Formats: sequence, structure tokens, C-alpha cells
Amino acid sequence: MRVKSHPILGEDYRSEFVDITVDGKKIKAMAGEPIAAALLAAGIKIFRNTPKTGQPRGIFCGIGRCTDCVMTVNGVPNVRTCVTPVEEGMVVETQIGHGRWGENK
Repeated sequence: MRVKSHPILGEDYRSEFVDITVDGKKIKAMAGEPIAAALLAAGIKIFRNTPKTGQPRGIFCGIGRCTDCVMTVNGVPNVRTCVTPVEEGMVVETQIGHGRWGENK
């Protein structure tokens, strides 16, 4: 689901990948890309469930303003995945409600 060839930006020549763990499953991500981009490329579209109704949410604005993409990253809840770059060994979890601190520390 990554754009490999763009009519204006040209070809994607990035080649460095890192491993991250998402809900217990290892996936490959391009080094430095936003977590949300790595998840979408892996076919993951649901990032959290709302606290009030439990409705699923994913990426919406893509610029860190709306909080629909927040997940628990390395034990820290409410991380905006659309603006947070992936790092080798990162642990990302679907967030339920407001999240809880320290789950992956």
C-alpha cells in the first residue's frame, strides 16, 4: 500500500527497513516513516477504539491534530502515530479507550 512511483515526487528509492511489533506481530517498516504509514502498508487500519462507544478509529487528518490515530507505543498511551517515526524494535499496541501507562515498559 506504499506509493512506489509518484507523478510529481518520482520513484521511492528508500531501502532501509526496521522491525516493529504491532499487537504482538512483527512487521517491516521503512526507517523513519510515520508509524501510521507502516501500519497502513501492513494492512492495519484500526488504531484504537473510542472510550465512550468502543468504535474503531484509524488515521483521519494525518497531521497530528485530531488524535484519531493515537496508540500505545513502548508503553506510552496517546502517541499520535501519524507524526511519530518508527524506530527499530518499537512496540505498538491498539489503544482501548484512554490507554494505560506502562503496559510495555
